[in-house]
Amino acid sequence: MSELRWGVLGTGKISHTFTSDLTFVEDQRVHAVGSRNADSARAFAEEMGVARSYGSYEELVDDPEVDVVYVGTPHPFHRDNALLALRAGKPVLVEKAFTMTGAEAREVVDEARVRNLFVMEAMWSRFLPHIVRLRQLIAEGRLGEIRTVEADHGKWFAEDPSSRLYAPELGGSAILDLGVYPLSFAVMILGLPHRRVALTDPAFTGVDGQASAVLGYPGGAHALITCTSSARSATRACVSGTEARVEIDGDFYASRGFTLIDRTGEETRFDFPVTGRGLHYQAQEVARCLRAGLLESPVMPHDETVAIMELMEWWMSPS
Repeated sequence: MSELRWGVLGTGKISHTFTSDLTFVEDQRVHAVGSRNADSARAFAEEMGVARSYGSYEELVDDPEVDVVYVGTPHPFHRDNALLALRAGKPVLVEKAFTMTGAEAREVVDEARVRNLFVMEAMWSRFLPHIVRLRQLIAEGRLGEIRTVEADHGKWFAEDPSSRLYAPELGGSAILDLGVYPLSFAVMILGLPHRRVALTDPAFTGVDGQASAVLGYPGGAHALITCTSSARSATRACVSGTEARVEIDGDFYASRGFTLIDRTGEETRFDFPVTGRGLHYQAQEVARCLRAGLLESPVMPHDETVAIMELMEWWMSPS
């Protein structure tokens, strides 16, 4: 597989960003784009320099020259779109949130396993240089035993009932769109909680608009996470251990750097230049896994994706 040829399913903003960022990778390119509207697909292809466009998702996944499919549609369509690609024999990268529910996530993962095909959640921040270095520092013991993880993600969105943040039919949800970042961050560092409490309040359309959760772990570690679709928060994150803490600049999920502060207060600065938005790092992981014959990424494993979806489902309607 000298060159990985992508098929992009969906023509929204995230698909534009993914296609643009893929230009930073020499051995990969977007070969085709598919939409339910032929004009939309054609316009996308012309704007982004993509060779082929299709007026249906079926035509895209059936293209024999498409090696792997990127699903960039709204949340409610991820399950069906991912299954369509898998049943056409294509490995898939599915934009986060992976699906709408834990059951849907498990269905996609099970389909991939039955067909011996690769699938991965597009939690792109896990593959950015600053997160890779943070994981290394934790593994090296530089922070000691992790005691607290804090992360927030708040953005202001106008009260437009047709917005994907607010429209129920588009999977409107602060948690699915924004809360997935701090939740996935906490699970990446501390694993799955054995205790959990949450507060969730609705936006004007009835979907969740603001949410907070505390996750508890054996040994007493806590994760404190928040999200809102009605205010621009600091979007910072902090990981505190017995030896040191790391304070990640906002936006923590797409940051260019962080500061390590030890118990004496001594600071060490880490900076990470990133080209584009950074979505090409996850594409590089997909290519690495495919070339190694892996069916899942050890950085974003299947069981963790399913568990995070189950946690988000609980967080949206805590009991």
